[in-house]
Amino acid sequence: MDHRLTPEIATRFAEAALGHVTREFPHKLDHVINDAADALPPRALHPIFFGSFDWHSCVHGYWLLLHVLRLYPDLPAGRRIASLANEALTRENVAGELAYLDRSHSGGFERPYGWAWLLALHGEASRQDTGWADALQPLARAFASRFGEFLPRQTYPIRTGTHFNTAFALVLAGEWASAHDPALARLIRSRSIDYFASDRDCQAWEPGGDEFLSPALLEAFCMQRALDQPEFRIWLTAFLPGLGNGRPETLFVPAHVSDRSDGKIAHLDGLNLSRAWCWRRLVNDLPPDLADVANLTADRHLAASLPYVTGDYMGEHWLATFALLALSEGGAAGPTPLVAE
Repeated sequence: MDHRLTPEIATRFAEAALGHVTREFPHKLDHVINDAADALPPRALHPIFFGSFDWHSCVHGYWLLLHVLRLYPDLPAGRRIASLANEALTRENVAGELAYLDRSHSGGFERPYGWAWLLALHGEASRQDTGWADALQPLARAFASRFGEFLPRQTYPIRTGTHFNTAFALVLAGEWASAHDPALARLIRSRSIDYFASDRDCQAWEPGGDEFLSPALLEAFCMQRALDQPEFRIWLTAFLPGLGNGRPETLFVPAHVSDRSDGKIAHLDGLNLSRAWCWRRLVNDLPPDLADVANLTADRHLAASLPYVTGDYMGEHWLATFALLALSEGGAAGPTPLVAE
């Protein structure tokens, strides 16, 4: 199959995101209540990112809208996207989001998944000739500062295939840092090597029952960005020595999704889509025979979950973002290398 982004698919994704980034309820807050006065609804806490069921999904819902607008500025939804961005992405609203970060016990808020997606959103806004990037810049700098302070203290990577995955955050944050913060890019490259360079013979015991990221493939993607091609191929051969023989088999077989109305089980559609994204990005640094297998495997994973991106809110509020990563050329985390030390 030739799974590529088309205007029709982009419209489908944009309409889904327009339907949820300003939908306040239902909502799952990442919120520490310090006293009774903190018991507030999402919109009162977050002037921009109060929709999409949770803060991080709202952030990457806006990323999706801006990305689609850049790729297809003449889409019928384009004017609505621009109007919404003009209304939401203002200095005043960003100041409200910044104020939330200054609250007591907010140090772990959305760490690291939401941090990384906010940087990706700012990076996408920076590619467009609007005031959105300027408005978002203080928030992006705040999260970049948090990465810079936290990564030296994070002794061990988190390898689970959910929001806490370290490699995923380093991929997104590293892409932003390569363009906007060379010092952070150097730190991310250094920590990527610290965390993963000695890993060998990955068993790829996945998927877990609620995972939407592949710990194995995200680690490989992270190291692809940290190493030059010869070094990466040596590392990958040691990390996944059976890759050329279809091993570990789990990385080649799409996950089965038994109940798309269950938010956790629906994560497995995200796993299929994010695996497709990883396989397609790894292709650039794989030998030709393995690159062909990677492309076929990506198509197999897309076929398993692309039809289910919309239809149930438990998936609809976030899945299109990962479908867009897999389908679009040069998504939030393309092949841009990290700044070398």
